[in-house]
Amino acid sequence: MKYQIKQANEITDKEIEHILPLWDVSAWNTMKPAYFRSFFKDSEFHFLMDLHSEILAVLRLNFDFALEISGEQYPFAEVVGLVAAHQKKGYGAKLIEYFKENVTQRKVETIGFCHTDLRPFYEKCSIEILYDKAKAIKEHTGSEWINSEDDDILIFNISQKEKEQLTTLSPQNNAYLITKE
Repeated sequence: MKYQIKQANEITDKEIEHILPLWDVSAWNTMKPAYFRSFFKDSEFHFLMDLHSEILAVLRLNFDFALEISGEQYPFAEVVGLVAAHQKKGYGAKLIEYFKENVTQRKVETIGFCHTDLRPFYEKCSIEILYDKAKAIKEHTGSEWINSEDDDILIFNISQKEKEQLTTLSPQNNAYLITKE
């Protein structure tokens, strides 16, 4: 197995054809390679590959992400789209291990989110979890702010100051998702 990082413009058509069905997002299923690369231009992709360069697991690191807490903006890299090609083989956990080491070495402020049913997986991967804090994040949809559908915030690599800000989130102290676009 090998760990590999690629920018959106480095991903091959074949890799895109493999990634999209793994993600299984209906709005993206018919995405053409050129549009994929453009759509995810603010992301980098982390792969666990087999010896034949077939994708065993993939995740996307989204750099177009910031939270506003108490009037101050906190830019983070956001982990999204973690999926393994084959379930229960340890590929996702191995990719998380390599990924966490990478963002820590590079000092990339990185968080992610999950639902309660995925807690055991991230706990097994020794990822710090801020339980039930993601519900205090508001996302703008149309003309209103709605609560995030996620439950927990995953801490891959952030400063103590930022972690303290995230731990203060509550229904009375919301964070607001800001996209750079």
